[in-house]
Amino acid sequence: MRVGVLTGGGDCPGLNAVIRAVVRKGIEVHGFEFVGYREGWRGPLEGIRADLTVSDVRGILPRGGTILRSSRTNPFSVEGGVQRIQDNLDADGVDALIAIGGEDTLGVATKLAGLGVNVVGVPKTIDNDLSGTDFTFGFDTAVNIAMEAIDRLHTTAESHHRALVVEVMGRHAGWIALHAGLAAGANVILIPEQPFDIEEVCGHVQTRFETDFSPIIVVSEGAVPKEGGEMTLTSGEKDSFGHVRLGGIGDRIAAEIEQRTGKESRAVVLGHVQRGGTPTAFDRWLATRFGLSAIDAVHAQDYGTMVALRGTDIVRVPLSEGTAELKTVSPELYDEARVFFG
Repeated sequence: MRVGVLTGGGDCPGLNAVIRAVVRKGIEVHGFEFVGYREGWRGPLEGIRADLTVSDVRGILPRGGTILRSSRTNPFSVEGGVQRIQDNLDADGVDALIAIGGEDTLGVATKLAGLGVNVVGVPKTIDNDLSGTDFTFGFDTAVNIAMEAIDRLHTTAESHHRALVVEVMGRHAGWIALHAGLAAGANVILIPEQPFDIEEVCGHVQTRFETDFSPIIVVSEGAVPKEGGEMTLTSGEKDSFGHVRLGGIGDRIAAEIEQRTGKESRAVVLGHVQRGGTPTAFDRWLATRFGLSAIDAVHAQDYGTMVALRGTDIVRVPLSEGTAELKTVSPELYDEARVFFG
């Protein structure tokens, strides 16, 4: 059997661990051959490919990013795109395809599966917002990077007695902000699921200053205020999946805090540093197990499925279930964090 592999969407720590596990077990246990499609769905769309062997995946376990590269290409937005993918898979002799990605990448995989393409999905996103799995790899690394940054910012905030607003990734789900903020002792955590009251935020800031400590506010990039509740955009441009670029909510909040409290405030945007670099042990472990399970699904010809973590078990769920809705932070979980506000 000849198997294609691609990585789509934003890069994510642990992608290479999946590729390594898929290729190692696929060749050494099942006797498969592999084709690596480069730059996400652009690979099978435009025939950008290269053979993958065991030697190609040696030494990549601790590496961040993806050796196959990535893109946010949407073949359903390209005229004749789906037929081109089917034709290129046939021309390359590919019997099955493993797609590693998040909501958009696996959304394409779900549609292709419905059109008869033999595809298995592997969930990937630092946002941890895919509903079919308890955790996605890349999330733990992003949280640890954000936590370490917030730990470091505490000392500079105290030294200058100023408020610091830390903007982290999270378009529609606040998992990174919640986990990193709670772990690092943030004084306020703002997430997309809970529109915030800027007056209440400033009240928490004042309370913190009154105790002679300096406040740290952690905010997801997609957080919105109750009044004028719109996401803050860096531009009005959209990608091929219809997403606009977010960014700037940290600056907005810092300016409001300074204006309303008279206290010096600064914003720190962690940006893409959250998704770069070497993955944590947990993400290497989870990505490896996902890869092993994905190639077993191909061997069993269990197509149209996605591998997922349920408790400590790796299971298979329908692709449609994995991409049906976003997994968001519940009010109950957010209330746990609110205990420490102020």
